[in-house]
Amino acid sequence: MSAASTPRGGIDLGGTKIQAIVIDSANAVLGEARRPTPRENGPQGVADAMAEALREAADATGIESDALRGVGVGSPGETEAASGVVSNAKNLPDWAGSFPLGSRLQEALGTRVAVGNDVGVATRAEADLGAGRHHRSVLGVFWGTGVGGGIVLNGKDWHGRGAAGEIGHVVVKRGGARCPCGNRGCMEAYAGRSAMETEARRRMKKGEKTDLFDLMSDHDKPRLTSGIWERALDQGDAMTEELIERAIKALGAGIASAINLLDPEVVILGGGMGVRFGERFGPKIEKRINKNLFDSDHPPAFAIAELGDLGGAIGASLLVA
Repeated sequence: MSAASTPRGGIDLGGTKIQAIVIDSANAVLGEARRPTPRENGPQGVADAMAEALREAADATGIESDALRGVGVGSPGETEAASGVVSNAKNLPDWAGSFPLGSRLQEALGTRVAVGNDVGVATRAEADLGAGRHHRSVLGVFWGTGVGGGIVLNGKDWHGRGAAGEIGHVVVKRGGARCPCGNRGCMEAYAGRSAMETEARRRMKKGEKTDLFDLMSDHDKPRLTSGIWERALDQGDAMTEELIERAIKALGAGIASAINLLDPEVVILGGGMGVRFGERFGPKIEKRINKNLFDSDHPPAFAIAELGDLGGAIGASLLVA
């Protein structure tokens, strides 16, 4: 088997789940595994769970992890491609500083590991293989635990000095709600699933009624996952409806601001919340975006991520393609 045809791995590290895949040279998924993102033992606990998930995905194909061409990783936070160090991944447990994720995984898996930003690699996957494949400039917006962004300009990834694409931290309300990043008024403070859960808990403590946390308990979930939000919405939970509407308004304002700056050909909505609610709320988000555009006569195309839940892991695998 040539090096080019040797299967490779991809790991998408999220705030609530770790998705691992083994993929062939034609980008077909051969094996996959998913694990919850651990909340204990800090970055090393997360790295251990990532290695276990990748080995499970490899086992499903009859391949040892050290026989893979390499493993790509998409991680939240600030990523250094050369060193594989990840810093300030604030949606992950106890990850405020820096951690050598690439080298730790390389030791555990026995093959080379390349690390990139989670939303950046997912946007690249959509640009190459998914909803953005017919466009040269792409803005990826990934609505999940937080709200992340990826940018492809004239066919090339744009990372700025290393932290470009943080669309979740576009300010949509000056002096507004406290964001997990510590600032106020960020889009993520209204639309990120973690911030939405914090707001739901605050309102419940003030006496507002909601089924969200009963559903979370009934389905044995440690957090309010996308599926819990959907179930509560389907049951007509008033607080859920209000918080989703609040998120849609913030997404519309923040994405429009990014469009006004970058003028991309297409905006792709992905992430756990984005994929789950894309069909249901995509048109409403798009309408909100267009309402806030400077050039409202020429809005960009708007699409839902085509690669679904595996997009981040597929994008990560492209780092070693």
